[in-house]
Amino acid sequence: SETFDKNMIDKDEYPQTANIEARCVNIIARLWNSPEDEEAVGTSTIGSSEAAMLGGMALLKNWRKRREAEGKPADRPNMVMGINVQVCWEKFCVYWDIEPRFIPMEEGRYHLGVAEALELCDENTMAVMVIVGSTFDGSYEPVKDMNDALDRLQDEKGLDIPIHVDGASGGFVAPFLQPDLEWDFRVPRVQSINASGHKYGLVYPGVGWIIWRNQDALPEELVFKVNYLGGEMPTFSLNFSRPGNQIVAQYYNFLRLGKDGFRRIHQACQDVALYLSGSLEKNYPLIELISDGSDIPVFAFRMSATAEASTNYTVFDLSERLRDRGWQVPAYTFPENCKHIAVLRIVVKEGFNRDMADMLLADFDRHIKWFKDHPEHKPKQTGSHFSH
Repeated sequence: SETFDKNMIDKDEYPQTANIEARCVNIIARLWNSPEDEEAVGTSTIGSSEAAMLGGMALLKNWRKRREAEGKPADRPNMVMGINVQVCWEKFCVYWDIEPRFIPMEEGRYHLGVAEALELCDENTMAVMVIVGSTFDGSYEPVKDMNDALDRLQDEKGLDIPIHVDGASGGFVAPFLQPDLEWDFRVPRVQSINASGHKYGLVYPGVGWIIWRNQDALPEELVFKVNYLGGEMPTFSLNFSRPGNQIVAQYYNFLRLGKDGFRRIHQACQDVALYLSGSLEKNYPLIELISDGSDIPVFAFRMSATAEASTNYTVFDLSERLRDRGWQVPAYTFPENCKHIAVLRIVVKEGFNRDMADMLLADFDRHIKWFKDHPEHKPKQTGSHFSH
């Protein structure tokens, strides 16, 4: 609270806050296996959405510079990504006039497919965006496989396409729970990674982070230098003033918890997620898991085709009735090609323990029994509007 009134942007007046931010950037760069022979750069943001847009802006600028250097038109950039992207990427494409090339979902594949992504790439593709921790089901997209496919594409067609990783949810999970998974700067084409500090970075909203592989990945002309706050300082952000308390909180967590502390917390969350998903699958044959929480501690499930045809309730009914004891379990439909699939998603965060999981399972059982006891109930096909 003592740093809540410290303006993060005023690095001359609050030099220690700026120093703490730089230390956090260094810690995160090492956490994401930044190459030792390259100097990673990065910055804090108000959240992962701003971080994502900064990463996209750098990719767009570098793509245009390459095209202009080759004497080729640079007015029709596109970005390839799965249809399961968070809405900030749709906003980015609209705001900066970029053609989004979305890879539709298919039954059994609910995120980016490598072969499908490759088919959408051409000379105007500024980047392929790969997600580590999908909003829709918590799954990891195949960063290394995408890298290898782009290598083959370059050998065949001469197209050199970089990767941006959206690690909003998984950026602070994968290094601790799946340390051998190659998704970060160990993958050569990964030029930038964004993450949310207020999701699994364990800080209150709002703070995000964006790290670039090296100085070349962040075009110098995107970094502005201002001197009207007392000393010349660089700034690269979409907003300007913001409090420094969340930067300090992130640094505190890094020091207090360390790698082992983060691993223990996230492992406890994942254990609960796996317990929940396994219990639901075992006890309710009409439930079909989309994911089980083995990537980030998030999983989604649907009603099986048999259940949809034979029961008097849907995931929307379950979501609504679970609210009676305060459970916020969102129900929603998947996007293109899988709009017929409606799911419930459970996010396990720090503090959600085994006892609470058992309470949730008991409430599931109570509501399913209620539906069986009320055969006159008409199933809902859409979710309720937001209500307090």
